[in-house]
Amino acid sequence: MARPRAFDERHMLEQAREQFWATGYAGTRMDDISRATGLGKGSLYGAFGDKAELFHRVFDDWCTAVVEVARERLAGGPDAEALARLSGYVHLMAENSASDTERRGCLLAKGTAELAHQDPAVAGRSAETMQALLTLLRTEISAAQRHGDIDRAADPERLAALLLTVVRGIEAVGKAGLAPETLRNIADTALAVLPVPEGRKRLATGRTPAREN
Repeated sequence: MARPRAFDERHMLEQAREQFWATGYAGTRMDDISRATGLGKGSLYGAFGDKAELFHRVFDDWCTAVVEVARERLAGGPDAEALARLSGYVHLMAENSASDTERRGCLLAKGTAELAHQDPAVAGRSAETMQALLTLLRTEISAAQRHGDIDRAADPERLAALLLTVVRGIEAVGKAGLAPETLRNIADTALAVLPVPEGRKRLATGRTPAREN
């Protein structure tokens, strides 16, 4: 019978994630992971494989969490609330970036920028994650179109790509040091330019659709 592991695997992965997040893939050694987790290198290799395998596990978990956050905010609910869900998600991403005072950014962006050109597993997982986010956004845009809050003549795929670029771009410019209020204004502006049907107006923040009397 295999000997049970005498450690919390989830906790170990969280500690490894924090190390990769802080120092990047190239800047992280297994010795660093060993110190961060309190596990000997032999135990790390036995449980998670080499550094690349461990990073893939951490990166996959992070990508899963990114999509789950979006799904919780966007998926389901009546069409009448679709625009509000979109607005809530875009503003949540802006607030997350605004609160990142250490400018660590997102591990998805960080890992993709560092490794996608040389690691097919990272490149593929990143693309899969972006496609999942694009699908969730497109679905909500289509729901808002059915309800009449977004012009039905607009291409939901293009609008979803625009919003995805905005939320990922907010993270990038926030890491560069733009002021929190600027990040919030970017989110407001992106939502405000969504095309609305004739006879319907929306506040500049994109938060409150209303019919003209």
